[in-house]
Amino acid sequence: MPSYSEERKQEILSKLLPPLNITVAEVSRNEGIGLQTLYNWRDKAKQQGRPVPGNKSTPDQWSAEAKFATVVDTASLNEAELSEYCRAKGLYVEQVKAWKADALRGFMSSR
Repeated sequence: MPSYSEERKQEILSKLLPPLNITVAEVSRNEGIGLQTLYNWRDKAKQQGRPVPGNKSTPDQWSAEAKFATVVDTASLNEAELSEYCRAKGLYVEQVKAWKADALRGFMSSR
């Protein structure tokens, strides 16, 4: 059984998050790592407070960390690039803009 460094585990788990949003099954196939191993890594990361994908089916149900990661990933995109990004990820431009506004409101309220 191969042993993976923490850095490698995090690199693999990051593929499950935005902007890639690759499924656990697909990562398992691509990396040659068992499904249960990936689920165990995900659960351990969640217990440590790191952002991990859940079993939530729609983007509006994503964790705050996943939404914020999307906002950060799209911050430098122009309108056309943002539209393309959203189409590829199954999002609406309005969702990303709303998440950005929510994040900014959160920052403003922490003053």
